[in-house]
Parts: sequence; structure tokens; C-alpha cells
Amino acid sequence: MTEPYDTPATAPEESPVAGRVADATDANWVDRFAPPWARPYLRLSRADRPAGTWLLLLPCWWGLGLGVVVAGGWSPLAVWIALGCAAGAFLMRGAGCTWNDLSDVKFDAAVARTKSRPLPSGQVTKRQAFAWLVFQALIAFAILLTFPPVAIALGVLSLLPVAVYPFAKRFTWWPQVFLGLAFNWGALLAYAAVTGRVDWGAGFLYVAGIAWTLFYDTIYAHQDKEDDALIGVKSTARLFGAATGKWLFGFLAATVTLAAAGIIVALVPLGATWPMLIGLVGVWGFGLHMMWQMRGLDIDDPAKCLVIFRSNRDAGLILAVTLLLSGLFA
Repeated sequence: MTEPYDTPATAPEESPVAGRVADATDANWVDRFAPPWARPYLRLSRADRPAGTWLLLLPCWWGLGLGVVVAGGWSPLAVWIALGCAAGAFLMRGAGCTWNDLSDVKFDAAVARTKSRPLPSGQVTKRQAFAWLVFQALIAFAILLTFPPVAIALGVLSLLPVAVYPFAKRFTWWPQVFLGLAFNWGALLAYAAVTGRVDWGAGFLYVAGIAWTLFYDTIYAHQDKEDDALIGVKSTARLFGAATGKWLFGFLAATVTLAAAGIIVALVPLGATWPMLIGLVGVWGFGLHMMWQMRGLDIDDPAKCLVIFRSNRDAGLILAVTLLLSGLFA
């Protein structure tokens, strides 16, 4: 029996916003400039909502920046790792979102914010979506093969948390932990790509990223908490409820403490004083931005939650820029 989302809708091509996803901005490049035939696939990849790509990329750059200092400074390999991580983050975020939508299509159809996504709205079939997933993953894998062997191995291992995450909301109140495991793997991968190993400094950065993910994705999940309650989907937003502010502050403190620990543990033994101080300034700025987010947050205002969630690109970028610059002083 054919379900409604198995038959693509034929939206009028003369409308530049036909099929626009509910939480995409009016200014997104997909709806403005992409050819009509490509828009459903780019929407599957969330190319019209790039915040998630940044949130996947930034931990890569954290690990890379710290690894560059440990390795003795910038090199042609490190520059390529920075560029390869950017391309890989775009592709793997797209593949991961496509996998997520394939796994959650019935849930998405029951939630006001997500029912306009390409699969539940009928813009693509499940077969087309799966082919698009494979295409993106193969290109990302080709890029990964240009990295050192230890990074390739870590990249393959990253597929495990990516595969599990869409199902986590069915069996745990903490699906954001599984998202954090997947989204911050790049901190380990990029660090290992330039140093040839994974050590405590990278490990602390990785766990800091997981705490950060719990922070921003709890905010994100508050957009859907009423619909999630109706359909039985679990999340930290529903779990924490009115106590969300206290939990967010705890995640903020954990993020800042663990990130600072990673920098100190990695760089003090090397006597890399200036890179360490620059990195710690970045941690301080990162924490201040998260505090600013909490001051403006209203968990009962979905639009505000989305704006605050998106601002985490800037928060994570503060740390990424300082760590990448610190490599100039290695």
C-alpha cells in the first residue's frame, strides 16, 4: 500500500518558495537560487538551514586547532584537513539529516514544525531520499580517504553513533547525548589527523562538545515539546521541563570547564604558553556567549528558541577561531 509521502508532490515551479520548510529563513539560498529540481534534495540535507552544518564543523576545527599546536604549527596537511572537514561536514550533515528523515518520516508528519520537510510533504520518495543519502556519503568517504589512516579509521567508527541517533528518542529521555556523540566526533578525528593519535586533550574537547550539544539541542527541542508529548517522542526538553534553566547552566559550566581542561592538559606539558592563553580566551568568550543565550531564552517561545539555537554557531566559532589562530604561535 502506497503511503502519501511515497509520491512526490508537483509544486509549481514558478513559485520560488514552493515547498519551503517551515523553519527555513526567507533569505536561505536554496529557495532563492537553487534550480527547482534540486531544492527537495538540498532541503533533505538541511542546506537551507545551515546552522547544523556549522555545529558539526566547529568541533572539527577545535580539534584541528589544538592538534596544530601539539604538532608544532600549521602545515599543508593541516590546511587540507581544515578544508576537508568543511566539505565533509556539509556532506555528512546532509547524509545524516537524510537518514534521520527516512527514520522519522511518520513522526515528522505529526509535528507542525517538521511536516513540511521533503519526505512527509511528498516532495521526494523514500527511494529517492535513500539514493541521495548514498551519493552524499560516498563523496564524503572519498574526501576522508585523503586523510591519514588513523583519521580514516575514526571516520568509519563515527558511523555508529550517526546510525543510532534517529532511534534514540524512542528509548531514552537523553537522545541529545547520542547527537553529541555523533556531532562532536570531528574533534577527535581532526586532532588525530594532524598529530597521528588521540590523547587526553582531544578527549576533553570531545566531551566538552557533548555537553555543548546537550545545551543547544535542549533549547532546540523545546520548539516541539507539545507535539513530542502527543506522539510519545522523548527529549531532554520534556524531561527537564520548568527546570531547564538549571540544567542548561550545568551544561554551560561543563562545556567551559572541559574545554579549558583539554587545552591545559594538551599544552602545559609542551610549554606552549601563548597558544594556551589564546585558547583559554576563546573558552572565556564561548562561555560568555552561552550566558548571553540563557539571559534571552524563553523556553515557551518556539521562535525565540530557534533564534537562540542558531546563535550557537557564533558561540562555537569564538573557540574555533582562537584555537586555529593559536597554531600561529606554536
